[in-house]
Amino acid sequence: MSPRVGFIGLGNMGFPMMARLVAAGYPVVAFDVRDDVLAEAVAVGAQPADSVRDVADRAETVLASLPTPQVCESVVADVAAGSRIRRFVDLSTVGGQAAQRNHAALSAHGIAALDSPVSGGTHGAEAGTLAVMVSGPRIEFDSLATIFDVLGRAIFVSEQPGAAQTMKLINNLMAATTLAATAEVLVMGVKAGLSADVMIDVLNAGSGGTHASRDKFPRAVLPRTFDYGFATGLMAKDVRLYLDETKALGVPVEMAETVARIWEQTLGEEGPESDFTTVVKPMEKAAGVVVEGAAR
Repeated sequence: MSPRVGFIGLGNMGFPMMARLVAAGYPVVAFDVRDDVLAEAVAVGAQPADSVRDVADRAETVLASLPTPQVCESVVADVAAGSRIRRFVDLSTVGGQAAQRNHAALSAHGIAALDSPVSGGTHGAEAGTLAVMVSGPRIEFDSLATIFDVLGRAIFVSEQPGAAQTMKLINNLMAATTLAATAEVLVMGVKAGLSADVMIDVLNAGSGGTHASRDKFPRAVLPRTFDYGFATGLMAKDVRLYLDETKALGVPVEMAETVARIWEQTLGEEGPESDFTTVVKPMEKAAGVVVEGAAR
């Protein structure tokens, strides 16, 4: 029988990851501050916990998927006092500096910390195709191979605390940039009289193709569903974290600052809970056009 694991945070990403672990045969002790979501977790086979501390008292391996560095640090403070926890796997995106603080806090209690941010959106979480970037003790990474396999493809980055978080911020800055750039050029093309469908086909056949043009736009923008599964507020948060780290390192941020302005504008106009593919909407409004695919 698979060992019991804990899971804290059952949001858009956390719930499907937790559900995959249950489906794979892991006894999962789950907790979320929302009672209705916790009830849904019980319905798919998870065991409910009364609190974060309760999870850490009942499972040696605890995974967490949390929205902000502040929430994550609060959870770490509670799990560090747990009686059974031996390793904490943080699937959140919190940045390198917060990860280092969490590592120190957990190490003081003899708990191994693995920074394990994920990329791939809710579709990847549901399908088990996430990219999982991991830093921390290599021996602990190796011991969790079967758990990571349930979630997707795990890539060991470094034993240095926070290294995987830095890698995730680099990844998300690239994703934020290509999505915003694709939105801007599609708006320009539609304003000039080009078909959005044709532009996507040409970009994907040529050197301008990106993950945004190959997947995000066909799936969520051209059909006007805006339901890709990642919130604008989270993307804006990740871009801010990237800027924090780059400024601390003293490296150029001219492009990142421009991208950040675009995401802050989208956040202000579309709201934090909007899908991040709505980044195109303020641009459409300014240009007086709509980027829409033909009915199929």
